[in-house]
Amino acid sequence: MATEDVTGESGGLVFHPMDQFIVEPLFGAGAVGMFTITNVTLWMALAVVCIVALMVLGTSKRAVIPTRTQSVAELAYGFIYKMVEDVTGKEGLKYFPYIFTLFLYIVFANFLGLIPTAFTTTSHFAVTVVLALAVFLAVTILGFVLNGTKFLYLFWPTSAPLAIRPVLMIIELISYFVRPVSHSIRLAGNLMAGHAVIKVFAGFAALVAVSPLAVLGIVAMYGLEILVAFIQAYVFTILTCVYLKDALHPHH
Repeated sequence: MATEDVTGESGGLVFHPMDQFIVEPLFGAGAVGMFTITNVTLWMALAVVCIVALMVLGTSKRAVIPTRTQSVAELAYGFIYKMVEDVTGKEGLKYFPYIFTLFLYIVFANFLGLIPTAFTTTSHFAVTVVLALAVFLAVTILGFVLNGTKFLYLFWPTSAPLAIRPVLMIIELISYFVRPVSHSIRLAGNLMAGHAVIKVFAGFAALVAVSPLAVLGIVAMYGLEILVAFIQAYVFTILTCVYLKDALHPHH
């Protein structure tokens, strides 16, 4: 997350809050191709390294009295395990590894993006759309595999009066296919907006007259972004659990 300010030729401040989201080649220059290693590649790889460090290296000793790292790993494991069990029931626990992996990647990517000059991979729709589509396709396929055509009862609210069921069915279908859009935009949009605001405050910090207020604004926004980083990972994960519940129990 870049926080530097830029001055124009006339000496005035020029804000480029969206420059921090530009995808660039990690080595050399030129256009970004399908197989180009970019800053996105680097920070996605670092998120994976952090996950391995926490869940593999941090718990390798399996101490009876856990270290701080092992405690964090156990808390994260228990937190998501309880979430999956509460939302989907016992049937959903077999899908816990996938959901837990999603949560860990998103939360680490979000927090790594808070490091100055870092790149927030989850602020890019190219990343969040893939995550959301993976959930959408997995849940939809699972719904038909487990329930067959009975999965379509998800769109036919049997508790509603028969006369309005066709209308409700159309609404249900639209809301279902909008899921990956809202699922991805919510995550990327919140992170992008917060980081852009911090960049704007950082630009104002160069003006002596308003620098104290700008610094306070940066501190306040940074604190809020720490909260948002966790909340957005939580929201993405719990919505995944809700969608999985629909696949396991499609009846209204």
